[in-house]
Amino acid sequence: MDRAAVEAWVAGYERAWRSAGAEQLNELFAADAGYLVSPWAQLLTGREALSEFWEDGRDGPDEPFTMRFHIVAVDGDTAVVRVEVEYARDTPSQWRDLWILRFDDSGKCTWFEEWPFAPGQPDGH
Repeated sequence: MDRAAVEAWVAGYERAWRSAGAEQLNELFAADAGYLVSPWAQLLTGREALSEFWEDGRDGPDEPFTMRFHIVAVDGDTAVVRVEVEYARDTPSQWRDLWILRFDDSGKCTWFEEWPFAPGQPDGH
């Protein structure tokens, strides 16, 4: 993977979130991909589990949000991406995430680990 390929993948992820259904996940994720919505969450394994989570976790393709991202690093098959999302209807509405992504040779994600942070979350201090 290189930066351009990771950028295209993240753009595809956003397009998929804005699209009806979960079929586009087939283009983004390997069949047996692991997906963690936070470092302490239960691991979702496989596109079927991811599709169910995906459909349960969003308002639908017309959900209003903005998303910006910056690729922090790409090293071989692994990338780290900083993502900022603001939802119009959710509380909390602002999130800053770090994504740790691993890809197979075809550019499909085999591992997605998200570290989400919202204002007001305990910061350990």
